[in-house]
Amino acid sequence: MTAAGRPLVLITNDDGIESPGLWALAAAFADIADLFVIAPREQQSGSSRSMLSSSSGCLHPVDAVAHGLPAGSRAFAVDGTPAQAVQHGVYELTDRPVSLVASGINYGENVGSGVTISGTVGAALEGASFGIPALAISQQTALHLQDTYSKQVDFRAAAVFARRFGAWLLNHALPGDATVLKIDLPHQATAETPWRVTRVSHIRVYLPTPPARASLDECVGMGYRYAEERHLAEPDSDAHALHVVHEVSVTPLSLDLTARIALPALEDQLRREIESSA
Repeated sequence: MTAAGRPLVLITNDDGIESPGLWALAAAFADIADLFVIAPREQQSGSSRSMLSSSSGCLHPVDAVAHGLPAGSRAFAVDGTPAQAVQHGVYELTDRPVSLVASGINYGENVGSGVTISGTVGAALEGASFGIPALAISQQTALHLQDTYSKQVDFRAAAVFARRFGAWLLNHALPGDATVLKIDLPHQATAETPWRVTRVSHIRVYLPTPPARASLDECVGMGYRYAEERHLAEPDSDAHALHVVHEVSVTPLSLDLTARIALPALEDQLRREIESSA
């Protein structure tokens, strides 16, 4: 805390330092916290919680005031992944403990079984791994705009939800083993759109599309599209909230990826069935 008692909020993303969503998220906390912004210098969507050995770690100061933040706010772009950005911020660049890591606002929702792909979520999980409350917020966006910095996307409602839940996280601990709040807004959401607590759907919302290449020596990347099955998502899931009832999804995440099954029963079964066939 500062002498005035204000918390320090670290703002990051996976879309890169020039993303309007990043600066909309930072501005949402400007009146209740001191701000430190650090984000990848380049687009890093889909990087999950990766720690690339090829990242140079070069730091590039950014004028936070020119992006609409209050005087005294600090910002950096880093040649690295979203999770590495959090590491640089927490271990190298901030002068006091971070009270909250807020990641986003992402161009495109992060729901369903592909959520582990998200660099937005990966950055929040990295913060949570240090014991810092964390928030990942994403907004459903037309596919052709998801890798852009389009001004057609209005982040005002997402900023309201980020501020609402982020302010709560600054003063309350998540229950149980929950470490991150993942928030996703549907198309055309407003500050009054209903929200519900959800779980991650087993359904994959985005499906890869094969490259359209004339020959195998041509370099063409994979694409992606929406899966038609997303409308069959479980009623209590994040994908159902966005794609079926068009409400805001609030999903608690845990760093514990262990399946919620009876472990002794599985061990007994494996020992019985594997060792008997040895």
